[in-house]
Amino acid sequence: MMEADIRADGPKGPPLQPTLGEASAVWWRIGVLSFGGPAAQIALMHRMIVDEKGWLSERQFLNALSFCMMLPGPEAMQLATYAGWRLHGVVGGLVAGLAFVLPGALVVLLLSGAYALFGEAPLAASLFMGIKAAVLVIVLEALFRVSRKALDGLAHWLIAALAFIAIFFFSAPFPLIILCAGLYGAWHGFCLGRQGEDAGGVVRGDLVASGQQSDLLVPLGQTVRTIAIWLCIWLVPLMLVLQLSPMAVFGTIGLFFSKLATVTFGGAYAVLAYMAQDAVSLHGWLDAREMLDGLGLAETTPGPLILVTEFVGFLAAARADGGVSLWLGLAGAGVTLWATFAPCFLWVFAGAPYIEWIGERPSLREALRAITAAVVGVILNLSVWFALHVLFADVSKHQWGLMTLTLPHWASFEPVLFALTVIAGYCLHVRKLSVLTSLSLSAGLGVLWGLF
Repeated sequence: MMEADIRADGPKGPPLQPTLGEASAVWWRIGVLSFGGPAAQIALMHRMIVDEKGWLSERQFLNALSFCMMLPGPEAMQLATYAGWRLHGVVGGLVAGLAFVLPGALVVLLLSGAYALFGEAPLAASLFMGIKAAVLVIVLEALFRVSRKALDGLAHWLIAALAFIAIFFFSAPFPLIILCAGLYGAWHGFCLGRQGEDAGGVVRGDLVASGQQSDLLVPLGQTVRTIAIWLCIWLVPLMLVLQLSPMAVFGTIGLFFSKLATVTFGGAYAVLAYMAQDAVSLHGWLDAREMLDGLGLAETTPGPLILVTEFVGFLAAARADGGVSLWLGLAGAGVTLWATFAPCFLWVFAGAPYIEWIGERPSLREALRAITAAVVGVILNLSVWFALHVLFADVSKHQWGLMTLTLPHWASFEPVLFALTVIAGYCLHVRKLSVLTSLSLSAGLGVLWGLF
């Protein structure tokens, strides 16, 4: 069955062509309504731009989604950028991508400022106690959801297990794990291609023989120019910040989040695993519990979950002079947003014309599948790490040669947080309440506990 036939309820005929103004209104509406993480955001975009508006065909949407899942960074934001590019070129892509990010970024900025000022107040601490419990359940849910889709063979289970062992026991760098998984997947796909098969065992070559292999939409030279332009847009402002800023923290933030933007395959939960390793342990910008609070804020606001990086950048800069400066936090959030999202436009604008071509390469598809399997191991590490820091007040690291083991002090177990975690799990998995509702209920219970 062709991909275009997967859904029979979409609009028939060629995709429609709206004006830039009509499309912009829809992009802003999607940005304001994009709660619930990437799955809900992608479903919202599909309903609005495929089923309701008919601006993209089913095949175009699915090809674009597959492409965006191969990229580092937030796939939902990149999918919106591609849809805008497909309709109105670079201007349309910029409008769609910015509209998807800016509403949530503004809300996270305001909440980050409030957290920096009042996060240690007793009532705020009780509020975030409930949020942390719900976030732990959400991370576990993400682990199960991703593993069901990603681990469909023994090789992928082994990749996930090795990724977990490497990062949990040996503190292996996240980029190294992704690189190794991608190289294995590309090699496996190459072997399949040599055998005349794709990942599913379907004979290739018939597309080429029948003249159906996709043509590139732009010359290679134009792609090189696009890459050069967007590299300058991305890196030149950050280099100026590095050179001109009187405080070293801004250059460090720019470099850290630029590196993160190039290696974080697997969405916001993979980003958290990487930040937990460096932002918490190496740079000391915040602690593990504050990281959970940041994810809770990102979960309850519109926009991509990767906006949790804005929270981290805000706190890192706001505390740089020893106190709490909202102006420094605002600057840190701006540098973080630029370093996080400018590369997303580079990936989409450079790669969008090659989407059909990429879909015909087994090695690239297999590299993506192997990377996704490794991300499962990384999210498992994140789940264990979060569980230890949520349920125990005291957690320490023990070194044995090359191996590092994180263990809790059992006397510091927190039964109230455990009870809140169980309640949050009941709301999400048994009662099937929404993420926003479950977070709100858990936060409310935390406040009630703090009051009494």
